[in-house]
Amino acid sequence: MDEQHSKTGPAAPHKPRVVILNQYYVPDVASTGHLLHELAVELADLGFEVEVLTGRPSYGPPESWQDCPLYERTDGVTIRRLKVARFDKNFLPGRAINYLTFVVPMILRVLLTSRKDTVYLYTTNPPFLGAIGAFVSLFRRHRYVTLLHDAYPQLGVWVGTFRKGSMIERAWLTLNRFKYRRSKEAIVLCSAAKDLVCRTYPIAAEHVHVIPNWADGDDLRPKDKSESSVARENGLLDDFVLLYSGNMGLYYEFETVLDAAERLKGEPFKLVLIGGGGKKKWIEEQVEQRGLDNVLILPYQPFDKLPDSLNACDASLVSIAKGIEGISFPSKLYTSLAVGKAIVALSEDWSELRRVVEHNDCGIWCELGDGEGLARKLRELMHDPARTRSLGANARRVFDAGYTRQVCAAKYAEVLRLADPNATAQETGERRRNLAAWLAEGAAVEIDPEHRRTAERTTNAETAP
Repeated sequence: MDEQHSKTGPAAPHKPRVVILNQYYVPDVASTGHLLHELAVELADLGFEVEVLTGRPSYGPPESWQDCPLYERTDGVTIRRLKVARFDKNFLPGRAINYLTFVVPMILRVLLTSRKDTVYLYTTNPPFLGAIGAFVSLFRRHRYVTLLHDAYPQLGVWVGTFRKGSMIERAWLTLNRFKYRRSKEAIVLCSAAKDLVCRTYPIAAEHVHVIPNWADGDDLRPKDKSESSVARENGLLDDFVLLYSGNMGLYYEFETVLDAAERLKGEPFKLVLIGGGGKKKWIEEQVEQRGLDNVLILPYQPFDKLPDSLNACDASLVSIAKGIEGISFPSKLYTSLAVGKAIVALSEDWSELRRVVEHNDCGIWCELGDGEGLARKLRELMHDPARTRSLGANARRVFDAGYTRQVCAAKYAEVLRLADPNATAQETGERRRNLAAWLAEGAAVEIDPEHRRTAERTTNAETAP
């Protein structure tokens, strides 16, 4: 036996295999495609055999659709693309056709090629994608993990696309229950999302893991505002600049910061809003009606100019609208932390966003609707530049500790290994305990009951007559 072992050598270590499924992937312009590309490359570097099942580029305008092979291997990752329809996604029937031409072939491909030695990672793009995993698991040994970015049907109800209690919502919830019941593990972006999933669907809390998204900390690095060409070209060097960069959509609240800007007229303050979205026209109307000459609105900046534009400020605005946390979470937090700017957070009082900022002393928090309080706190930052710089330095330290793609990908790897069909029960149990302890180290981003009670007492004291 020993002689035979010496001839053949020790067995090669097991290489876990994962397949990532998402409608979009680089070079498509969708942000989820870029995030999953970074995750796939990091997992390959961590020793995984990684494959991606996706569609050909179709998210952005036609001029952004690059020609891509249906099969390629790059950065250690195998990519297989489906030929999907590419109608305008703002045209509802067209979007439905796009979904169908992606989902139906995907069902057939996974059903016919599913491997029992593989873990499948289903995203929520399109929102019902994970149901494929549940369906295939009825016929094949199919292990899968669900990754929740935006929660449907809750988001559709919040936006008003369909009514709460409607047939669409009930059917969607039934489909989700089917998906989570058969899912080995689930990954969510924040504690509120974990609470939503565990309250709504048949999956135990120990199988739901909070892992945030991330930003590119190599490309996005802190630099002084004076070094930013965007700041110099737009006359932003002399004032205290609060910057918002990204989608001005329904999920984010701007009334509070516009109210604060109105109160700060005539002071050395400038609010800069970069980007576009569903609320941009309303914001422009508010700026004109209120005569807010201290508000500057700029278009989206080229991607390669992002590190420069994000540094064109003293503080970075991150907001989330009332009732949306848990359904979605602002990815702007990660880029703001990466460039080391003091965070100005606007949210509900129990929010995880508040917890991140206050627990780590990396910015200020203000409750939605409190424009007067926000103006007061901004004045404090304006008149204490040393404090503002200290908050920014803390922001980058928080980023390096928990929001780099390397740190987050390592946590993904542990969750995927939990679902690995080749792992023994003993290995899985030990790994689950270790992962729970590791994620608990991120208590800086956990909303514990005592913090919520403290927040409620503080809010009540501030608003008491």
